[in-house]
Amino acid sequence: MRRALALAERAAQAGDVPVGALVVSASGEVLGEGWNLREAEGDPTAHAEVVAIRAAAAALGTWRLEGCTLVVTMEPCPMCAGAVVLARVARVVLGAWDPKLGACGSVWDVVRDRRSTHRAEVVGGVLEDECGEVVRRFFDGHRGPG
Repeated sequence: MRRALALAERAAQAGDVPVGALVVSASGEVLGEGWNLREAEGDPTAHAEVVAIRAAAAALGTWRLEGCTLVVTMEPCPMCAGAVVLARVARVVLGAWDPKLGACGSVWDVVRDRRSTHRAEVVGGVLEDECGEVVRRFFDGHRGPG
């Protein structure tokens, strides 16, 4: 999660919501990394999770990320949760929960929906305070006091 937090800072430096993510193999090898690139690339799908999943798939030469873990500083949104399911990621380890758009158990539970053909394990709240603080600090700076 510390590596994901460092990646989140890269997004903040570029003026984007500070979310960082990495995909790790079952043996612990980092296969792909990402941070929010929506502003930098003008791409609404360039969320940290999608960037990391794409990089991992490229590294493995397959879209199937079976046995892999997505580590992300903030609970994935519905789009990113859908990418987790479609890539067959085994586990999501997340930092801060997202009470507005979270799709791994807080608002929706896309990754564990019993109707899906694939379900991922969810481990939440890892370095939750630190991960949440990065996002709060970013929005405080963009919204101003009060």
